[in-house]
Amino acid sequence: MTNAYTGGCQCGAVRFRAGAFGRAAICHCRMCQKAFGSFFGPYVTALDFEWTRGAPKYFHSSNAGRRGFCADCGTQLTFEAGGGVELAIGALDDPGWAPPVIEVNPRDKVSFFAALCRLPPRPAAEQPQTDARLARVVSRQHPDRDTDAWPPEAGRS
Repeated sequence: MTNAYTGGCQCGAVRFRAGAFGRAAICHCRMCQKAFGSFFGPYVTALDFEWTRGAPKYFHSSNAGRRGFCADCGTQLTFEAGGGVELAIGALDDPGWAPPVIEVNPRDKVSFFAALCRLPPRPAAEQPQTDARLARVVSRQHPDRDTDAWPPEAGRS
């Protein structure tokens, strides 16, 4: 796979590669809301797919499918039903590779979903305090690229 799309969990224990994508969608069903702890689940169909580091643990969320996640950090990774693999778009190294083109299961859409993009940004006057707080954060998240090993040895990144 020379033009592969890569991704993985937040801690780096599980990594994957897909050769191509099918349709990307956001799912509003209640199961996706619960799995992601969010208002919807964003997925893209993975074609020519393989796990490249580790493997997910699975939760059979229904009789129709199972959801793959990292047993170490909890990152939602897949929904699998009928032999196909749907990847969590946020687990891609670049989520911009898979812009959603459709919404599915609108019956469970939260009532305020359409208004989310109209929310105001954080006031500019608050930004210096936010920047100062974020400057003190030391991320333990796996970088958005493949690595030979993870976690890095002490003192290396």
